[in-house]
Amino acid sequence: MPTIAPSAAEAVAGIRDNSTVLIGGFGNAGQPMELINALLDGGATGLTVVNNNAGQGDAGLALLIKERRVRKIICSFPRQSDSWHFDAAYRAGEIELELVPQGNLAERIRAAGAGIGGFFTPTGYGTMLTEGRETRIIDGRGHVYETPIHADYALIKALTADRAGNLIYRKTARNFGPIMAAAAKASIVQVGSIVATGELDPENVVTPGIYVTTIVQINATTPAAAEHGVTQ
Repeated sequence: MPTIAPSAAEAVAGIRDNSTVLIGGFGNAGQPMELINALLDGGATGLTVVNNNAGQGDAGLALLIKERRVRKIICSFPRQSDSWHFDAAYRAGEIELELVPQGNLAERIRAAGAGIGGFFTPTGYGTMLTEGRETRIIDGRGHVYETPIHADYALIKALTADRAGNLIYRKTARNFGPIMAAAAKASIVQVGSIVATGELDPENVVTPGIYVTTIVQINATTPAAAEHGVTQ
C-alpha cells in the first residue's frame, strides 16, 4: 500500500541531492507543479531531471533550473520561446543537456520499467546525437542502440487515486505518467482526489498501485472524476 502524505512537502522530503528524477508533463499539461515547488523548497540540488522539455516561463521545472538545482536535463525540446531559464543556464555552462528524440525518450523510459536492457531504433541514426554509439544495420536500414532511463524518483500528476495507489488520469494530461511511474524506484503522485479502494472501475485504471509509492491530494476534482466513472 502506498503512503498517503499530508502535504506535497512531506511527499518529496526523501529526495536527496544528486538524484535522478523523472517529471511528468507535456509542457504544462500534466506537470506536477505542486510537487516541483515542494522539491524546490526542500533544497535538493545536483539533480538529473528527465522531462519532455526544459521548463517553460517562470513556473515548475523552469524554477528548478533557474535556481540551479538541476545539474543535467534529459529532454526532447530544451529551447522554446519561453525557456529563458534553461537558455541562460546552458549558455553559462551551468547545466548539462542530453538531447533525445521524443519517441526515443518515451521508449527509453518504458524500457526501464519493462526490464528491457536496451533497443535499436532508426531514429537519430547518422546524426550528431548518436556519435560514438553502437549501430547496426537491420533490414537494410541503419539503427542506433538506446539504453533505458532508470530513475530514483518519478514525480507525476494523476486525476484520481484509490487508497491502494491505482491511478486514472485526465485525458492527455496522462502523457508520460504511466511509463515514468514504472521506471522509478519510488513514484510520488499528486492527485485531485483519493477514493476508497474498490471505487475505481478496474477497466479505467491506467497505472496499477504496485508502481506507486506515495500519494498526496492537492485539489478536489469531483466533476472530472465523475467523467471517468469514479464515484465520490
